[in-house]
Amino acid sequence: MSSTPSPASEPVALRLLDREFLIACSPDEREGLLAAATFLDRKMRELRANARTPGFDRLAVLAAISITHEYLALRKQHDGADRSVTDGLAALRRKLEAALDAQVR
Repeated sequence: MSSTPSPASEPVALRLLDREFLIACSPDEREGLLAAATFLDRKMRELRANARTPGFDRLAVLAAISITHEYLALRKQHDGADRSVTDGLAALRRKLEAALDAQVR
């Protein structure tokens, strides 16, 4: 995604808090970009409803921090689940090896 169009990119109009932005992206990125803009607009509107000083720039920064915090928490949770599965598989492998060793003897 870039702000200057390349031969394979096309401008996409995005609306955030009733402001329009043109962003160049390739056709295969268009759907994801529109979904991301919709998500960001929703988050900014949610923050604006609870903000004392709802300036656009401030809301954009608050939304970025909030979304990043959510992302990092989910990533940490996912990494923990991966470790749990890896540990479980290692324990299962050890039990299987022990059972096979017992049968061989």
